[in-house]
Amino acid sequence: MPSLELFTRIFLVPFIVSTLLAYAATYFVRSLYLRFHWLDDPALQRHPKVIHTYPVPRGGGLAIFTGFFLSTVYFLGIDKHSLGILLGGLLLAVVGFLDDRKDLNPYLRLILGFVAASFVVAAGIGIAFITNPVGEGVLYLDRPQISFSLFSLQHTIWVVSDLFALIWIVWSMNMVNWSKGLDGQLPGIVVIAAVFIALLSFRFTEDVTQWEVAILAAITAGSYFGFLPWNFYPQKIMPGYGGGALAGYLLATLAILSGAKIAMAILVLGIPTMDAVYTILRRIVSGRSPVWGDRGHFHHRLLDLGWSKPRVAIFYWVVSAILGIIALQLNSQQKFYTIVALAVLVGGALLWLNFFTSFSKQPGRGNG
Repeated sequence: MPSLELFTRIFLVPFIVSTLLAYAATYFVRSLYLRFHWLDDPALQRHPKVIHTYPVPRGGGLAIFTGFFLSTVYFLGIDKHSLGILLGGLLLAVVGFLDDRKDLNPYLRLILGFVAASFVVAAGIGIAFITNPVGEGVLYLDRPQISFSLFSLQHTIWVVSDLFALIWIVWSMNMVNWSKGLDGQLPGIVVIAAVFIALLSFRFTEDVTQWEVAILAAITAGSYFGFLPWNFYPQKIMPGYGGGALAGYLLATLAILSGAKIAMAILVLGIPTMDAVYTILRRIVSGRSPVWGDRGHFHHRLLDLGWSKPRVAIFYWVVSAILGIIALQLNSQQKFYTIVALAVLVGGALLWLNFFTSFSKQPGRGNG
């Protein structure tokens, strides 16, 4: 573990600075949206997934990215990696802003999400190997390779590695974005996940490259922590697509930079991950597109049970924290089997909640 001085320098200070910047940026973005009446009005939204009851600006993506951008430039500067991350994040913030205003087609957002993820991969951030989840050793993803020259520079594409990284980042963007359905839910999850990634990096402080990962994780946590007071119940601004997609984008990238700790990220984000898998399967089985939203997520079902919005959000935070603590204690194989057990548990809970809520809504079944 790092000394107190090192912990302060590579985590505490970046966390505090990014928190303050994101908090201030959220104030200005919210004021801008209110001034121009860029509001998400539930009276004009007939979509069943809409559960807020008064007009609220989205815009969280712009505010969070502003805090993240300024902090990253100050603490890490601009190099190949940070430039790729910032360019992809900027694209997501812009897409989020356009979605706030125009409600972009989900397929267009998906395509642009791949473009954003490609900035990270093009910056050389890829998954060269993963630990074998069911055996010894590692599984290498660095073959085949395609080399070519561009602008008098030699470039190499690691086909499997880059493709895996691309899919992982885009998957995480959409999976985490789906867990922003109610007040405070998303930023709390992101703060907890980023903190645990930083804690993982602290185990390898003798490797100075992990210092930058810890700083980036601290900045990510701080940017969403600064947004949290504005988003917690009753929310004054929503993260929007920009804030949700940016969260998954940053957490996925941090998981890669911390040494391809994909299993840990999946475990900490256990409920959003399993909810996303279940949601995709449920929509496909019912003959609908998996990218179009509905009111069938896990947090919706908990609301149907009578839980309050703060209770649901805090439940997500607590479970994420517990899973993070567990993940720090497990090896790769243990994480794999824990993920399988979690999938069965969450999947079973979702099936039961769907049955229970559908049954209770039948006429004469005590639904008031």
